[in-house]
This record gives sequence, C-alpha cells and structure tokens, in this order.
Amino acid sequence: MSEQCNHDCSSCSENCSSRKQSFRAELNELSCVRKVIAVMSGKGGVGKSLVTSMLSVLVNREGYNTAVLDADITGPSIPKAFGITDRALGDDNGIYPVQSKNGISVMSLNLLLENETDPVIWRGPVIAGTVKQFWTDVVWGDVDFMFVDMPPGTGDVPLTVFQSLPIDGIIVVSSPQELVGMIVEKAVNMAAMMGVPVLALVENMSYFKCPDCGNIHHIFGESRIDEIAKKHGIDVVCKLPMDPSLAALTDSGEIESMQEEGLSPIIDRLIPKD
Repeated sequence: MSEQCNHDCSSCSENCSSRKQSFRAELNELSCVRKVIAVMSGKGGVGKSLVTSMLSVLVNREGYNTAVLDADITGPSIPKAFGITDRALGDDNGIYPVQSKNGISVMSLNLLLENETDPVIWRGPVIAGTVKQFWTDVVWGDVDFMFVDMPPGTGDVPLTVFQSLPIDGIIVVSSPQELVGMIVEKAVNMAAMMGVPVLALVENMSYFKCPDCGNIHHIFGESRIDEIAKKHGIDVVCKLPMDPSLAALTDSGEIESMQEEGLSPIIDRLIPKD
C-alpha cells in the first residue's frame, strides 16, 4: 500500500493487497471457472466483440467448456453474433446463461431485456454493478475458459473487471490507424498498472486481399502493431483481414461457422500443444 493511500480504492489503480481484498467478487457457488481472459480495446468500432466471439468458437472447437461474459452493457452484441434470441432464465440459485448452438454459455444484458433494441440508460456505478452480478449471480456451471467482452476505453467497467474478477490475461484489439495505435497503448498501459499480463495484440481490418488478383491492400495505412508489441514486450501478434464473409456470418448469427484461422497463435498460447 502506498504511503499516500487515502483508502478510497474506487479512485485508485494501484495493484495492492488492500484493493484485492476490497473488490474481488465471489463466483457463484454453483460455478467453476478455471481461466478468465478479457478482450479489450482503447476505442470502439475495431472489432473487439468479433474477436471475443471468434476466440470462444476456436477454444470450444478444441473441446473445452467455453463461456462469454458480455461486459459491454450499453452496447451488447455477443448474442447477435451467435444468433441467440432466447431470454436468460433464473431460479433461486441464480440466472442461467443461454447456450449457443455448439454449447458456448453466453450471458449478456440483451438476454434480460424485453426487446434487444431497448436502450440501457444507466449511470456508471449501476453498469459496473451489473457486470459484477454477471460473475456472482450467474450459474455458469463448469467452465474451462471464460472470455469477457469489455466495453471500449479504460473507464468504470474495465476497472471493475480488473479489480473484481480473477483475470488471467487480456487480449487487446486494434485497427491500423495511427490514432488507434496511440489508444492501444493506453489499454496496454492500464493492464500494466493493474498487474494483468497482455497475452496478445490483435489488429483487425489489417489489410484487404483482392479476390481477383490476390494483391494485398492496406486500406487504413501501414500497420504499427509489431512496433507497439515490441515496445511492450508482447510476443503474440495477430493480423485479421477485412473479410466481408466474416462480417456476414456475424450479422446472421452464424459466427460458429467461421473458418478464419488468423487467431490460431492465441489459441496455441492459451492451449499449448503437447
């Protein structure tokens, strides 16, 4: 604990024992979650929810029990990607996540709303509290890997996730623009301040491969992701192309049918081969 500590943990990002004891939330007693991986971005619109969905699909294909906690309370898109329209139900034990077609457990605020287009007009503390409840009040059952889809930025919800959940590592998603590169470093620096390792950087919309001539075009400019990774000592970097077919699968709720293998290096990091 810092000598200048004012004992107000809610305004502090120090990774001290007092903060951990104050904020760590208890997992639902009927649940067992072995690994928690958060997926975050410094800004919106870079494909963070897409990457979260793809990672959960790839890990699920490896035979592991997989779950997605949608912490993007005001902009939830995970149910849409999986084509989930059923509402989450509950009983005295808690709320039960909804299963995707291939058995991925999903909890999102959109699964609790009367209509998926209803806006969530809540202040920060209420939103952060809801994210904690998704950990404490949801009966997740037996989960090998849980992916947390975080809202963009470094505000209330990311801070709540870092402080309340036992995060094993984060994956940062970006796009090639120089401005985004600067914001990526904010997310990476936040993880360092919170004592959470960055497992990988993912650059979405990194390039476009012409289906006619096969040439590679950098629509948003040349990538800086390798430079940022080297600067911060991050070993795993993935670059995803602009792929209209992948976008179509997401829009139609068929993300579990995707064949893109650009995230395989992350899966190899999460699930080392013998």
